[in-house]
Amino acid sequence: MGVRRLDRLRGGAAGVALATAAALAVPLGAATGAAAAGTALSYVVNTRANHGQVQKAEREITAAGGTVVYAYEQIGVIVARSTDPGFAAALRGRNGIDSVGATRTAGIPAAADETTELVDAPPAAPADGSEPLEPEQWDLRQIGADRAHRVTLGSRAVVVGVLDSGIDATHEDLAANVDPSLSASCINGGVPDTSWQSWQPTTSDHGTHVSGTIAAAKNGKGIVGIAPDVRLASIKVVDDAGFIYPEYAVCGFVWAAEHGVTVTNSSYFIDPWLYTCRSDPDQGAIVTAVRRAVEYSQRRGVLNVAAAGNFNADLAHKSTDTTSPDDTTPLARPVDAGCLELPAELPGVIAVSAVGTNGVKSYYSSYGADVVTVAAPGGDSRFQIPDTPDHNGRVLSTVPGNKYGYKQGTSMATPHVTGVVALLASTHPWASPQALTALLTAEAHPIACPAGPFDPDGTGAFRAVCEGPAADNGFYGHGLVDADAAVRY
Repeated sequence: MGVRRLDRLRGGAAGVALATAAALAVPLGAATGAAAAGTALSYVVNTRANHGQVQKAEREITAAGGTVVYAYEQIGVIVARSTDPGFAAALRGRNGIDSVGATRTAGIPAAADETTELVDAPPAAPADGSEPLEPEQWDLRQIGADRAHRVTLGSRAVVVGVLDSGIDATHEDLAANVDPSLSASCINGGVPDTSWQSWQPTTSDHGTHVSGTIAAAKNGKGIVGIAPDVRLASIKVVDDAGFIYPEYAVCGFVWAAEHGVTVTNSSYFIDPWLYTCRSDPDQGAIVTAVRRAVEYSQRRGVLNVAAAGNFNADLAHKSTDTTSPDDTTPLARPVDAGCLELPAELPGVIAVSAVGTNGVKSYYSSYGADVVTVAAPGGDSRFQIPDTPDHNGRVLSTVPGNKYGYKQGTSMATPHVTGVVALLASTHPWASPQALTALLTAEAHPIACPAGPFDPDGTGAFRAVCEGPAADNGFYGHGLVDADAAVRY
């Protein structure tokens, strides 16, 4: 592909501009898992969550000509592979098998570079104790994080799991906060790999940028994060081609659940479907597997935060998907409320939309009544330019190699919310995920829908319609998060 998938949505557009989706996609049920004979595909096989049933399902997988890659007995999800195009159909209906679904429609394409707008090396730390590049952090001030830091910088007991492309653990602004003992890669077929190199970034700086927004240290170097004293776990779920396949995400959420993570950040949607439809056998199995992993993490005390996406799409009124499957040739297909953007639309997940420096919906941000939970700064380089030294409407954060760069997207909005949740968890250490959600939405500042359709340039190119009252609407959910209010709540 000419443009990395990570750049096209993921909840985050990288670099100078957001790429827009422009392709066609497949009718429900068609082309799903339809690889040529001899081509290995990965599958999720769902069964009951107990040792005996999982073992039985593993035997069925083998009997159907598949290979077991990894079994998550805790949630009854098995990752398997097969070169037989009829593998899923043969396995469905066998005793003890709930559902089976191919997690991709083709092999992983070759990696491509993603772009970031880099900034000059930061100057020496100011005498007032602020960070050298803090004047460029309009986003920090917009949600009161600078004022929150007078109360707390966060607790070392709080762990943020960054499910992304890896974190540069040698970066001057992140090294002190990345916990290697809690980090792992999930991109080897959904099998956890704890080796140090496995969870470092390779082809993408996306995860390092997200991490800086959450927890860049207050150390006189570069920038400062929303919660600069919390710990980070690098949970790598983005492969070198920019894809987050379902087995990677399942591994990531289960890893977070079992390694003391307080809150996760998911600045992506799960490939290869922009909207994964429950009515399709393959896609329905994917929804089940990912939902089980997310619910397992929630039961273990994890709150999950995810990006709403960058298609300026109304997630409450879906009709057509022209971008899926994104790992082969997309074809136009109808979609409806039974088709979910994963993980943002799963129950209990905090879905985040983006605003620019003026506190108005970013032109690219997806939205939806009863879908978006809260809004946060994601940047808007077209229509909302801050009065900062660089006059850059994007979000400044860390990138690998002790560098700093600007990006925009709901990928960038999401870690602002995750950082605020980390501060809330620091000041309310016994709060459950449900309690943290209640606190987060209670401290948010409501923003009313615009009086008419949203149309920032008057051409209709970015037209959107907001539904709902100021207290909870499709553009902003319960409102713009407030870090200062969170630590004083």
